Amino acid sequence: MSPAQALAPELTATIRKISARYCMEEGGSHGPDHSDRVCRNAVHIGTRMEARLDILAAAALLHDIGRRRETESRGAVCHARAGAELARPILRRLGFAAPDIDAICHCIRAHRFRGRTRPQTLEARILFDADKLDSIGAIGIGRAFLFAGQIGACLHNPETDPEATAAYSTHDTAYREFRVKMSRVRDQMLTPVGRELARERHRFMEIFFDQLNREIYGSFGHSGLPTF
Repeated sequence: MSPAQALAPELTATIRKISARYCMEEGGSHGPDHSDRVCRNAVHIGTRMEARLDILAAAALLHDIGRRRETESRGAVCHARAGAELARPILRRLGFAAPDIDAICHCIRAHRFRGRTRPQTLEARILFDADKLDSIGAIGIGRAFLFAGQIGACLHNPETDPEATAAYSTHDTAYREFRVKMSRVRDQMLTPVGRELARERHRFMEIFFDQLNREIYGSFGHSGLPTF
């Protein structure tokens, strides 16, 4: 089932346009294409688990609209909480019923990996998993390299202790992201379908970074320089 079938097509298009205006400001690895993929993930999982697809589609498309506030505050503002606050009047203007607005806003508020609000509903747990799935596997690797390029990080640095480096620094490579976050996502999933999909994507990441190490270092070791 597609996101357009989860809500009326006209309503889906309207919410997508609203979401895109917010997400285009952030761009990069959190642009509108990210929200669209999360929506597809959520509706796929929701279909298998018999969840409310209208709640899921609306929440997924709007889940990152508060991210610009987090970026501008350098992390002082939680984008999940800000997104829920921004979404409420939007959903009210679009004619959503009050209980559905509460359900959608809870999903948005609870989707963050490091957030304080834990998902309390089936739909919130599914959105959490749908968002995390887009941070791992081939897509997650691509997004990690895209982000690293945005901040000017180097290509690869497995010789550097990831715990001793800082986010948003020149050492914040895709490999660091894999070590400190992406490798842990598989064990954070909240639904059986999410766990099933995460296992497959996790295996691919291990294969990819192992191959990247071999191509960069070969038999030279992590210094990258041959020994004589």
